Amino acid sequence: MRFVKIPAERVAVLIGKNGEVKKSIEEQGVELNIDSKSGDVSIKSDDAVKELDAQNVVKAIGRGFSPQNAMLLFRDDHYFELIDMRDYVGKRAKHIHRVAGRIIGKGGKTRAAIEHATGAKISVYGTTVGVIGKVDGIDVAMKAIEMLLSGSNHSTVYHFLEKERERMKLEEFGLR
Repeated sequence: MRFVKIPAERVAVLIGKNGEVKKSIEEQGVELNIDSKSGDVSIKSDDAVKELDAQNVVKAIGRGFSPQNAMLLFRDDHYFELIDMRDYVGKRAKHIHRVAGRIIGKGGKTRAAIEHATGAKISVYGTTVGVIGKVDGIDVAMKAIEMLLSGSNHSTVYHFLEKERERMKLEEFGLR
């Protein structure tokens, strides 16, 4: 049995309209018990791998991902990474807000550019940045996010993404 604590305001998203999200997670071979007051979720299954996958899905929903994007984690080729922005800028809310803005970009442009170049999904929620995607995409997205958190110019990050996207395309077609 595994336990996850999610923010109370994300419990409704985890349950879904008429319990649809909870049902679709449980269809993967796990049982969820959700305490809607505290945000505590227990996950039980006979299969440890399914338990771990469900734990990641619940964590992802708790960190701001839509259930649709979080459900990608039930696939064997998708992974979930979480970066705590406080590790880069400290605990001051002002600094966290500033770097979150750098990652999202004006009108969501930077986040969209990272998602487009890597095929990964990104969620900035609270003090964390979550990334869901395939191995190559996650590695590039994480590097781009870390560059932004470390203060790199947006143009530098866009250039990096452009080069990596080209490299990934060439590898995909076996030209590299």
